[in-house]
Amino acid sequence: MNSPDSARAVSIKQEPEDQPHLDILHMVVCKEEDSIKQERSPSLLQEELKEEQEELKEEQGELLQRPEPPDGSMLTLHAVKGEEGNVDKEEDISSHCSEVEVELESDTDVTEDSDDWEETSEDGDDQRRDKSFSESGPLGTRQRIDTREKPFHCKHCKKSFTRSASLKTHQRVHSGEKPFQCEHCDKSFSQSSDLKRHQLGHTGEKPFQCKHCDKSFTRSSSLKTHQRVHTGQKPFQCKHCDKSFTRSNYLKTHQCIHNGEKHFQCEHCDKSFIQSSELKRHQRVHTGEKPFHCEHCDKSFNQSSDLKRHQLGHTGEKPFQCKHCDKSFTHSSSLKTHQRVHTGQKPFQCKHCDKSFTRSNYLKTHQCIHNGEKHFQCEHCDKSFSDSRNLKRHQRVHTGEKPFQCKHCDKSFSDSCNLNIHLRIHTGEKPFHCEHCDKSFSRSSDLKRHQRVHTGDVDAD
Repeated sequence: MNSPDSARAVSIKQEPEDQPHLDILHMVVCKEEDSIKQERSPSLLQEELKEEQEELKEEQGELLQRPEPPDGSMLTLHAVKGEEGNVDKEEDISSHCSEVEVELESDTDVTEDSDDWEETSEDGDDQRRDKSFSESGPLGTRQRIDTREKPFHCKHCKKSFTRSASLKTHQRVHSGEKPFQCEHCDKSFSQSSDLKRHQLGHTGEKPFQCKHCDKSFTRSSSLKTHQRVHTGQKPFQCKHCDKSFTRSNYLKTHQCIHNGEKHFQCEHCDKSFIQSSELKRHQRVHTGEKPFHCEHCDKSFNQSSDLKRHQLGHTGEKPFQCKHCDKSFTHSSSLKTHQRVHTGQKPFQCKHCDKSFTRSNYLKTHQCIHNGEKHFQCEHCDKSFSDSRNLKRHQRVHTGEKPFQCKHCDKSFSDSCNLNIHLRIHTGEKPFHCEHCDKSFSRSSDLKRHQRVHTGDVDAD
């Protein structure tokens, strides 16, 4: 037995016998973690340790929010003068034990729960053992990670957790509790990690830099997601088709197409949508909101894509070139539609007759002939039309408007088609050819009248 002069005495004002146990527990945890690291694969271990570290950070954040302990409750270490002649000193060991304390508080407080401990001797020796060591504490948490056991159940929903601290954090979703307050604004958060990320927005700090481009991010997860743009990685695979995605929420949204789920219902009509963004965009039809303003003129649009297409009209840019002719277009959809002129493709088939069309709106207008619908009523007479363009063209009869001016003479027309026919007088173009002879005509009606000569319907002039 060592002499009193060379011995070191540990004094904890609340419970003097707990410090040796904390040291033993810390050694056991470290040894257990080392053995687990050797047995488990590095990738799985890294994933589980990352999850545990996030939970421990959360608990540490909560501990920082707690008030200072009352006088007399601080853990202190007394070193008596030994053989080397050291001077008596008192040293705060709260930082020395902080790691073990946080891990102990994460599930159950071993030092306060007398049911988890049993004395093995009556002479006051510190010989106690934990009866439920596999059920609580950091070693118990590690064992639950290995076995995938989740003993902590939420009473409000079906979720379960490996740690009591994780359950406590989750329950704030139901209670609405947000104890972590931002000092720069009035926002508050249920988790300290969310508060830290939010505060980066005030400071403008973006510590995570992409090595492939000059973009930087406030969160490491955002950087990881962004890097898939450079690598082409799409780890989230749809099980119903061959599509894959860079983000899990993109996959989740896509899967709604397969199961037919449309959770976002319009309050103004009976339409529903897969995504909230689609609903928001649709609601502008009812509200008339047009938040996207052109900087070159006074026009506004309810969708950003419409604004972008409109702005191409100011710049004159037509980046989409037809490979069959010299025409170019401001957006790809117009090019795709135009190419059907060359291929002869008419994918939109009428179910009432054998007619088909190159564009869906042409089919929709045509179907009004079968059902007799004429939604567009002239305000000057009793005529109505199935197409708004036909109504607009008809109204020029009443107004006398002739907006289509010939550039070769002073004639003007109420319809662009009539202008195009007139222009052939100046150009000499005759695109309508007779299949029975070598004659050509500038108008289709003139060709039809001529063909009667060959069929014998009328005498030739």
